[in-house]
Amino acid sequence: MRYRTFSEADFAALAALDLDVQRRADPAFDTLEAREQEGRLRTSLGALKFFERSEHSFLAEDERGVQGLILAQPVWQGDRPIVLVVQTLLSAGAGPEAAAGLLHACIKSAYDTAVYEVHFPLTPELEAAAEVEAAHVVGRYAVRHLGSRLQTAPGQQLGAPPGPPESAGTNQANTGTDQRQ
Repeated sequence: MRYRTFSEADFAALAALDLDVQRRADPAFDTLEAREQEGRLRTSLGALKFFERSEHSFLAEDERGVQGLILAQPVWQGDRPIVLVVQTLLSAGAGPEAAAGLLHACIKSAYDTAVYEVHFPLTPELEAAAEVEAAHVVGRYAVRHLGSRLQTAPGQQLGAPPGPPESAGTNQANTGTDQRQ
């Protein structure tokens, strides 16, 4: 397995991988509204160009082609930088070494740029790799989707859906005073 940064020449293969991963995760993916499909895919042209410049995103490939992708970016936390892994995508035939190699490449790139924390969601694909890297588990990673995506977003929903933000008080959502937004 080879791990490398990607370029525009790889974009079509990366988008195809993302689409395949989404269809495997949700067999009804193609029946979802276009907005929900777009919200789940991470490989739009703009996103790939952004992650290509991040210096921390990599693909895994072998003789069969692209086997995986890790999308990560540097983030300033106010007191120190971190590298945030946004998504890890693996082909159906990729073995555990693909995830481990992608995470290791991201960690090495962070170290090489003097960033000493790499944050990533502990997905089933990355669990074994996290153990190899002796990562620390701190809490859980959750995403609060706003708008109509709250009803169709992937993942386990915790609790009952709240009302829309504007119901929090008299016109607070329109005045910008609602701190929950």
